Amino acid sequence: MEQKTILITGGAGFIGLHFVPYFAEKYPNVKVINFDKLTYAADFEEMNKFNHLSNHYFVEGDIGDRELLETLFRDHDIQGVIHFAAESHVDRSIDDPDAFIRTNVHGTFTLLDVAKNYWMTGANQFRPGYEHARFHHISTDEVYGTLGPVGLFSETSPYAPSSPYSASKASSDMIVQSYYRTYGMNTVITNCSNNYGPKQHKEKLIPTIIRKALNAETVPIYGDGQNIRDWLYVLDHCKGVDHVFHDGKTGQTYNIGGENERTNLYIARKICEILDELAPETKQKTGLGSYKELISFVDDRPGHDRRYAVDASKIKEELGWQADEDFESGILKTVEWYVNHEK
Repeated sequence: MEQKTILITGGAGFIGLHFVPYFAEKYPNVKVINFDKLTYAADFEEMNKFNHLSNHYFVEGDIGDRELLETLFRDHDIQGVIHFAAESHVDRSIDDPDAFIRTNVHGTFTLLDVAKNYWMTGANQFRPGYEHARFHHISTDEVYGTLGPVGLFSETSPYAPSSPYSASKASSDMIVQSYYRTYGMNTVITNCSNNYGPKQHKEKLIPTIIRKALNAETVPIYGDGQNIRDWLYVLDHCKGVDHVFHDGKTGQTYNIGGENERTNLYIARKICEILDELAPETKQKTGLGSYKELISFVDDRPGHDRRYAVDASKIKEELGWQADEDFESGILKTVEWYVNHEK
């Protein structure tokens, strides 16, 4: 049986660093091409730990480089795409929206179009042997905008993005949907809630709280700290993506959420409580009674959505996915990793 080749974009980023080894180890007969631009958000050192995987191959490149992608598809006979690559930090999108439009909108379009042209000869016409070639686009719950104090986002919720980041992801979602509707391309989309876990880039909320506390620096929390997010442990997200890529219905969107709504202030306090137990040395050296004393409120960022939470019942009922971690178990694993990593 000929080996199938799957292209995973953004495999050196936070979620990709978890998904690539999970996927490559679970499917040893699949050839995994890990395609990443190696921007500031990539972790090349962590990715080098994949060297033991005989079915993993790394290629450095930009999803906006059509010529390189066409060569990649042709040389490796790509038969599936799982597309994680994206600019994803909201604060950066406010300061430099251009990079987000280039990567998330034009880059996704380029990758999608190259895949369509390689797998298909026209609308609803697949090349023989490529009838099941699938393009899985990874997106975010931020495309839906903000929620009031009650209710959940479903797959049919209207899009109302608030930041250049979420607008760029909403745009890319719509381009993917259009390729299904116009060309009959085999696409699926997943919109996930906030991911957390080991190996996340230091600028994100949870790593920032941990790093600042361990350095006895002020832990900054936007506004009043009551912004709510639904938190999803990264490996649970990876398992959800696996379910949808293999068994999701063509043309469908699936929300993947952890059902762990927490305020930013709760998260900061919870992390500080764990650090009080796991890393008492810094606290004692600086005369702190608790790391919680470092928490400080700063001016809110522009367009800061108040609450996100998604209804994950569709992926549970149709595909049998279930999160293994609740927030308290997942955050303990996460903080333990960072404490050990900092040493």
